[in-house]
Amino acid sequence: MKHLLSIEELDAPTLNALIDSAVTLKAERGNHSTQPLAGQTWAMIFTKSSTRTRVSFEVGVRELGGSIMFLSSNDIQLGRGEPIKDTARVLGRMIHGCIIRTFDQQDVVDFSDFSEIPTINALTDEEHPCQILADLLTVKEKLGTWEGKKCVFIGDGDNNMSRSWIWAAKYLGFELVVAAPESCQPPKDWMDKVNAPNVTLTSDPVEAVKGAHVINTDVWLSMGQEGQAEKEALFGDYQVNAELLSHAADDHIVLHCLPAYREKEISEAILELHADTIFQQAENRLHAQKAVLAAIAQ
Repeated sequence: MKHLLSIEELDAPTLNALIDSAVTLKAERGNHSTQPLAGQTWAMIFTKSSTRTRVSFEVGVRELGGSIMFLSSNDIQLGRGEPIKDTARVLGRMIHGCIIRTFDQQDVVDFSDFSEIPTINALTDEEHPCQILADLLTVKEKLGTWEGKKCVFIGDGDNNMSRSWIWAAKYLGFELVVAAPESCQPPKDWMDKVNAPNVTLTSDPVEAVKGAHVINTDVWLSMGQEGQAEKEALFGDYQVNAELLSHAADDHIVLHCLPAYREKEISEAILELHADTIFQQAENRLHAQKAVLAAIAQ
């Protein structure tokens, strides 16, 4: 494994191996038997701000023996219009790997091609692979497995989180229902490309949640969509709250990748009721990403 650019490019054995590695690395934290990034310097290039992504990667690289530098778009020539391929060819001669959080998926792909160094997608508008790995780790810890479980994603069905969950469901085989307004569902040609009969789309959140074990939500408006009141107004019936969860399985868990907008996509009461799981999910970004870094370093 040289890069992590998307969940789409992975497969079931790789996903399972990464989760198993994350379990081990979490248990061994502070007492790792090896430091696979010893002697390496990694960079993070962020054009989208972050709390969990930045802190978890900085800590993770250091705990695996490497050093890391943070580069916002204002710190480097990308912010003045330098093409990503030129930045990539410069950094590829100086560092050992790069973690990129940006808007365009093609920028991450181009950086990996032109730099010829390991590249990790820390979020694009297309996918959020690191978050999905943390989510799967949390499901494993809380429920033991995702096999035979019904998972639901509620909110914008055509954002980076929902698309990444759909790819994960395709490869791992669990049932996934995406509940979203019809105009916010993945296009038919995209779903045809995925070709996952275990993934269902619906505009009925109550029907989606019936018997569900994992209920996952995200902000209604992704970064760059702030202020789109017309789109936000579509989600009035899609809040994760006590009434909606009354239809879920008794042993259900609630996930949210954070930051959360209380009383919008999730009620204050439900977020606090499930805070232990949600903030365990946030912590698991560290362990899942360390598993990715360790796999790349092999």
